[in-house]
Amino acid sequence: MRLLGLDPGLRHTGWGIIEVNGNSLRHLANGAVASDGSLDLASRLVQLYEGLEKVLSDWQPHEAAVEETFVNKNPVSTLKLGQARGISLLVPALHNLPVFEYAPNKIKKSVVGAGHAGKDQIHAMVNMLLPGCKIANEHAADALAVAICHAHYAGTNRTLKKATLMAGSKT
Repeated sequence: MRLLGLDPGLRHTGWGIIEVNGNSLRHLANGAVASDGSLDLASRLVQLYEGLEKVLSDWQPHEAAVEETFVNKNPVSTLKLGQARGISLLVPALHNLPVFEYAPNKIKKSVVGAGHAGKDQIHAMVNMLLPGCKIANEHAADALAVAICHAHYAGTNRTLKKATLMAGSKT
C-alpha cells in the first residue's frame, strides 16, 4: 500500500511517499511544495494546491495522512497554517483517498517512542526506518514521519476492523 504523509505549512508543505508491505516500510519519494511569500494568500494557497495535485498525480497513493495543527502563540500564523492544512486535507479528498489526521505528539511517539522528541531525533529515526532515504528538507522529513505514523496505526486499524467484521459474521 502506498501512503502519502503531509506536513502542512504556508511557506512549505512537506510531503513523503512510502510503501508498506506487511511490517516493511520502503521510501519512494519526498519533497516540499513551496509558496511565494510575495504573493497574496489566495495565490499562495493555489500554489500549494497545484503542487500537491502534481504529487498525487505522479505517485498515486492509496491513503493520505496529515499532521494536525498545534496551537500557536500567534493567532494570525495559526489561521494561515490552518488554511494551508485545509489544502492538505482537500487535495487527497478530491482524489477520493481516505485522509487521516494525527497529532504531533502521536507522530513523535510513533516514530521515536517519545511524544516530546526533538526534530533531530525524528529525522534520525526516519533515516533508520527508511534506509537509503535521501531526505529533501526538514518539511519532507516531518511528512515522512507522518506517513510512518499512519503506516503503524493504519495496519492496526485494518486488523481490528477485519477481526470485528469476522466476529460479527459468526454471530
